[in-house]
Amino acid sequence: MKYDVIVIGGGAAGLMCAIEAGKRGRSVAVLEHNERLGMKILISGGGRCNFTNLHVGPENYLSANPHFCKSALARYPPADFLALVERHGIAWHEKKLGQLFCDTSSREIVAMLQRECDAARVRILLNCVAREVRKPRLYELVTNQGTLTAEALVVATGGLSFPKMGVTDFGYRLARQFGLKLVEPRPGLVPLTFSEADQQFFADLSGVSIDTAVRWNGHAFRENLLFTHRGLSGPAILQISNYCRDGDAITVDLLPQQSAFEFLTAVRNQARELATVLSERLPRRFVQSWCARFVPSQAMNRYSNRQLEDIARRLHNWELCPAGTEGYAKAEVTVGGVDTSGLSSKNMEAHAVPGLSFIGEVVDVTGWLGGYNFQWAWASGFAAGQYV
Repeated sequence: MKYDVIVIGGGAAGLMCAIEAGKRGRSVAVLEHNERLGMKILISGGGRCNFTNLHVGPENYLSANPHFCKSALARYPPADFLALVERHGIAWHEKKLGQLFCDTSSREIVAMLQRECDAARVRILLNCVAREVRKPRLYELVTNQGTLTAEALVVATGGLSFPKMGVTDFGYRLARQFGLKLVEPRPGLVPLTFSEADQQFFADLSGVSIDTAVRWNGHAFRENLLFTHRGLSGPAILQISNYCRDGDAITVDLLPQQSAFEFLTAVRNQARELATVLSERLPRRFVQSWCARFVPSQAMNRYSNRQLEDIARRLHNWELCPAGTEGYAKAEVTVGGVDTSGLSSKNMEAHAVPGLSFIGEVVDVTGWLGGYNFQWAWASGFAAGQYV
């Protein structure tokens, strides 16, 4: 079967690209190896799909080339996708920090994209696995459902996160096959783990959540931190995981809203213990473990001024050295991917391979937690679909 465009991957980016190409009168087929479209859409946002963020900007993305995402994001802003959502009558709400969610279910977003595909006469091939790509003249895709050909091929295979969905490195292998370079992929938006020597400390606090500011090398995120049986998770940790590497120390500010020294000196003449005082601002379970390990608790009136300064410094600059991450099994995205130096920022096409484009998570553009990665999927898919 011959098409104008074949899109490998029926996720957010692939469907958006197919819809836009179909609207332009191109004959389009989407190959999805799962039995349903948009599997990552369906599970995202706790089943309600954090489909975009009102505050999207290039600064919310990580890439070897931080300028690459600017063109696509500018041409398809969050307001455009929100208009599509509202046109389909999907109720939504802003949760926090500009994060937009469906009121009911992420299934509504997938259904919306399916209707748009139908209207654009896009053919969807489910349970269709691409095994090989050749290019004698046209692109020839050898699949478990036969050989398909097309003038243009769009790779929207995603990254390596959520391996239970049967993800593979096929997109990366295709890039290498056609001479494109890769920025080494690694798990992103992922919980951090710690050495065996530290693990018991974290395990004992599993389930405790604290409002913090987490920093690494100039990057900082003010959100909750969550203790797990193996280390740390929560929004602040997931955000910083995109930037820090194994073995790099991160810094946690346990009292980001106030001066710890002023708070402590205000009660320095009291007989109450440090742990009791800190429990006014932090979870008691955490305070007890933290004091037992780092700062032995005693009556406030027994601390010297220098000791209080040291305690305040520790509270604002708690340094931790993760041993690693929970890996792709718990990662929400993949950092790295197809090197953007080989792609056009305007249409996502490979400079050296006419008709071959890469969009979405397979590309070396990774967004923050909170709808930014979906917006990159919509924007990069739109950019490719307008041209392919």
